[in-house]
Amino acid sequence: MSGTLEGRSVIVTGAGAGVGRGIALACASAGADVIVGTRHVDGHAVVREIEARGGRGEWVHCDVTDEATIANAVDLAVARNGALHTIVHNATSNRSSEPHRLEDVDLSLWDEHAAVSLRGAYHCARAGFEALRANQGALVLMTSPAGMEGSHGLPLYGAVKGALRGFTKSLAREWAPYGMPVNVVSPLAFSPAMVNAIELDPALEERLSRRIPMGRVGDPELDVGPAVVYLASSDAHFVTGQTLAVDGGHFMNL
Repeated sequence: MSGTLEGRSVIVTGAGAGVGRGIALACASAGADVIVGTRHVDGHAVVREIEARGGRGEWVHCDVTDEATIANAVDLAVARNGALHTIVHNATSNRSSEPHRLEDVDLSLWDEHAAVSLRGAYHCARAGFEALRANQGALVLMTSPAGMEGSHGLPLYGAVKGALRGFTKSLAREWAPYGMPVNVVSPLAFSPAMVNAIELDPALEERLSRRIPMGRVGDPELDVGPAVVYLASSDAHFVTGQTLAVDGGHFMNL
């Protein structure tokens, strides 16, 4: 997909590792100037990877629970490129993979999940609106299988990820008159949390792969990345309000 995003500027939140890193690398490989946004993880390593491949990128501290840091990332993108074309809100709570039972958790865990996933989406939309509107830019959000069909042991994560689909559809209708697409991607791909779980239970990958028609877990850069590149490109200008499952056929009942 080299050149698909040539001349375009993309912000990726939660881009320091896992799916976010894969998306950032894929967008850069497609020609975009990528703002690598991270909260706790130093994103310079991802920028160095981008530059080593001949791409362009810059790291920025980005805490999606704080709208001011999103606005700063938007300003940086515009300063570097004169425009912003896409925001990819990939960041999730550091506690997103912690198993829990609803009756055992308190409001602090709910607030953590909602702050990063839902309030983060709100902040990205608000902070990026004017810059995106100037170029009929796109907003891409990230859900998960837990938000599509629920997940035993992750009720709060499933709730906020499911809510992002409703947010996407509503915002897509609101932004449609401006020619601004809003879509959500549901990936099933390796992440740091999944890798850690497989290290603890080596048979997990095989069990999970058996549930995927294509027989394997996805690669963040090679499988998920191109789907996001498409949604960030002008080729997808008439695609909005959609959930794109990038999961090897794991979930087919959209």
